[in-house]
Amino acid sequence: MRSDNIKKGINRTSHRSLLRACGLDDDDMKKPFIGIANSYTDIVPGHIHLRGLVDVVKETIRAEGGVPFEFSTMAVCDGIAMNHEGMYFSLPSREIIANTVESMTMAHQFDALILMPTCDKVVPGMLMAAARLNIPAIVITGGPMMPGKFHGEIVDFINVTEAVGATQSGKMSEEDLYELERCACPGAGSCAGLFTANTMACLTETLGMSLPGCATAHAVSDRKVEIAKQSAKAIFKLLEKDIKPQDIMTQQAFENAIIVDLALGGSTNTTLHIPAIAHEIADLDVSIDLFDKLSHEVPYICSIRPGGNNHMIDVENAGGIPAVMKNLESKLHTDCVTSTSKTIRENLEEVGDINYDVIHTIDDPVRTEGGIAVLYGNIAPNGCVIKQGAVNKDMLVHSGPCKVYNSEEECVTAIENDEIVDGDVVVIRYEGPKGGPGMREMLNPTAAIMGRELYHVALITDGRFSGGSRGPCVGHISPEAAEFGPIAAIENGDVVSINVPERSITLELTDEEIEKRLADVKPAERNLKGWLRQYQQLATSADKGGVLK
Repeated sequence: MRSDNIKKGINRTSHRSLLRACGLDDDDMKKPFIGIANSYTDIVPGHIHLRGLVDVVKETIRAEGGVPFEFSTMAVCDGIAMNHEGMYFSLPSREIIANTVESMTMAHQFDALILMPTCDKVVPGMLMAAARLNIPAIVITGGPMMPGKFHGEIVDFINVTEAVGATQSGKMSEEDLYELERCACPGAGSCAGLFTANTMACLTETLGMSLPGCATAHAVSDRKVEIAKQSAKAIFKLLEKDIKPQDIMTQQAFENAIIVDLALGGSTNTTLHIPAIAHEIADLDVSIDLFDKLSHEVPYICSIRPGGNNHMIDVENAGGIPAVMKNLESKLHTDCVTSTSKTIRENLEEVGDINYDVIHTIDDPVRTEGGIAVLYGNIAPNGCVIKQGAVNKDMLVHSGPCKVYNSEEECVTAIENDEIVDGDVVVIRYEGPKGGPGMREMLNPTAAIMGRELYHVALITDGRFSGGSRGPCVGHISPEAAEFGPIAAIENGDVVSINVPERSITLELTDEEIEKRLADVKPAERNLKGWLRQYQQLATSADKGGVLK
């Protein structure tokens, strides 16, 4: 066993002495050591229940003949970090999480890993570590939150963010806003729609790194507890058969994940996280170009908030990700091995009834193209992304005058002052991986625009969007402004044209004029220190997944 490096032989006597201080005995020294990366914290709703779930995992590991060792990783709640300096730290936390799991596993020589994330950056961070370490591992995602009820309607966190804009513009009372605040997020779990956390859970299951049904099993359900037990048992089979993450997360598995992502209309943040996970494995070709290629081939078959009216509980009741994959079976690589130690094809043989009103067939899709599109043009030579499944069809093609802001705060102030009108193209720049730094999410501007019912306003940015953003929001524009990308040349009144069906985004200026303006660009200097300074120096662009080099 790998853990023999810290427990076997006379040269490891001192190591065993320390292990005995943790309560181990002679029998324990003969058992596999299973590391449990738990991201429990008191301040993130998606993680407040993980302490109870990890107790179930530990108990099962002991019963199966292993020794569990729990250790902690961090977790950031993007909703709480939103629209202030805390959001600078959200995407960078992905790297800290990956490095924490790697450090603890290498230092203590665990034989296998059980990874317990829920929220946006924690899931990809742990998957990056699993790919990097390449020892048997399985993921137990924490599960979605139940939606709330407000005046007889089903609601979630995004309803609250958009209601702020509605209240500020006089379309909603402060009393109703307060009531909505109190009921929209009723308890533990990741926010109830197909936002980034739940998208990444769905893709983790599709990759084969969590058990079938794990992604949509809700945080407070008995089903989640049972899946946790079965996952703890499954790690022993993975150990026995020596099935490692790189055996599961192959090129074909990543293509499957992107196919399911496009079919669900998942968060555009996946175009950062999926390439970042694949980056940890040699000889894989997973880029936004692959998203672009597959988006023409994969239909959008499951309309979930924010692109539709269904919530994760509806997907769970309709059959979950196994049902989604069953409907996509003809497009998937079904020979891929999974954490069940079986192939996808074998797993799909067990799929039962499917509610086709929620999970459509590929012959009766919600839309004929995938939920995410990649656009290119003179603003974004290296590409940018839009969640086209959450865009009204009349805004898939739009041209309008620009209103330019050099930070999210500037833009939010302009929206609150009613400076934005229908037809505008709002530009937010210097919010990319280096420019932010940290590539902040722009949920507050998009929610404020939607809350004011400005349905014919487009927003483009070198930053990124929450998985809960909806409307014609184009993010990840690469190269970013801080690296003298063409977005830095845009001035107020310039016209930008967006054509999603043709996958184009164009600044209506000549190349010569753009180059002339860029020669005069002087990005603002920021007095950074600590982690953000390190991150800014090492971060790559959004089209490369924002990984560190």
